Amino acid sequence: MNTPGTAAPGSGALELPPFSLDVQALDLGGDVKAVGLELIETENREPVRGKDAAEIWSAVFPSLAGDESYVVDFFSHIERVREFCKMREIALRDAAERCVVLPQPDQEQLRQIFERFEGETFGIRAGAAAESADPAAEGNLSKRGLDAYQLVYARYTFCAICEPEDGWVTLLSESLWPSEVIRRVRPAVQPFDIHIARPN
Repeated sequence: MNTPGTAAPGSGALELPPFSLDVQALDLGGDVKAVGLELIETENREPVRGKDAAEIWSAVFPSLAGDESYVVDFFSHIERVREFCKMREIALRDAAERCVVLPQPDQEQLRQIFERFEGETFGIRAGAAAESADPAAEGNLSKRGLDAYQLVYARYTFCAICEPEDGWVTLLSESLWPSEVIRRVRPAVQPFDIHIARPN
């Protein structure tokens, strides 16, 4: 549901969906173009976590990427990521000393990744440049973490900094602005009882 709410039967009160996805432009200074996505519980404004969050985020990212390739980047807890991917037969590529890349995980694999690594910060790159290895970006991820995205995001449709435990994603993108993000994700979140908003 993407409507602001419906009247509760017999009460006259507005019944809001349990979840909200707030989408807003971010000012990160300089020429950095960014959009923030915050997945929260509508009533208490707390981050959505656990299984519900994993299901929603795993629907959001393929819809943001559209027909373009995407990869998931990890730059910490590499051994845990390797072990997790091996057990679940998720493709993984060692990209740099402290960076592994998961090329094009499907929606179910993304759900598992978001659920298992909820307490971690990781990244997602999407666009034609994600079709092949990017040694410069992946080497910088190994050294600088996700700050490396600021140097390369213009080559991609987007680079996303995912902080699932906080219910927060920062999209760095030259081509995705809040209204386009909403247009792309609305069909993907339709099965969930979620309100999409642009707070200011």
